[in-house]
Amino acid sequence: MAKIARLQLSDGSVRYARYRGDGTFELIEGDVFDEWLPTGQVVSGDQVRLLAPVSPPNIIAIGLNYRRHAQESGMALPERPVIFLKATTAVCGPEDSIVLPKIAPNEVDYECELAIIIGKKARHVSEEEALDYVWGYTCSNDVSARDCQLRLDAQWARAKSFDTFAPLGPWVETEIKDPDNLAIRTILNGQVMQDSNTNDMIFSCRELVSFISQCMTLLPGTVIMTGTPSGVGFARKPPVFLRPGDVVEIEIEGIGTLRNQVVAEA
Repeated sequence: MAKIARLQLSDGSVRYARYRGDGTFELIEGDVFDEWLPTGQVVSGDQVRLLAPVSPPNIIAIGLNYRRHAQESGMALPERPVIFLKATTAVCGPEDSIVLPKIAPNEVDYECELAIIIGKKARHVSEEEALDYVWGYTCSNDVSARDCQLRLDAQWARAKSFDTFAPLGPWVETEIKDPDNLAIRTILNGQVMQDSNTNDMIFSCRELVSFISQCMTLLPGTVIMTGTPSGVGFARKPPVFLRPGDVVEIEIEGIGTLRNQVVAEA
């Protein structure tokens, strides 16, 4: 499998690299969405900073796309994908801090999600050809301020778009054969909170890419967050929300682990 990471080197430059599986990365050159070549230059992971693997032109997210999550939320299964957008300024990378915002710090929730990364411009694509437009997949956390989402606002934009509310990483896996059958988990402070499989999704990755492409152009680097499984914090009794000092890990089979610590806004 090819795991492609985005790194900041010691000189401040940003490069793409192939993760070698042993804690090192081989820098690559060319267009990661088209043709690229390894350079032979290897850097150690402790000498670089892992960034979010893409800087997306859009973040398109899907609500209520797992059967058991819809049930725990008390919602009917949707007849078509529920689309919302997250601000691109919400993106952060592996080991970056999730910041609890001053104006809404008390009900911030985790959501593990498989993220699709679009690899080439897509518009009006069929389900049959949809995955041909996918570059790869990464782990994501659709961090959500539930008080803003469920009580204070009439829609989800603010609740989902605070700075740092879209962690991505640690890299993009470009060779997953079946994205609709992957184990997916959230681990909070060492405790498993969400433990599911993408086969519980209502709408498959293929269906999502096709459906979204009917209404908007998908550009290379676009992130599609495919929804979260059951076990979210607000649905628990009592509810579990993120607090300063917490460590959240998103694990997806075949990709890896996205780890972030939680801090209060200074």
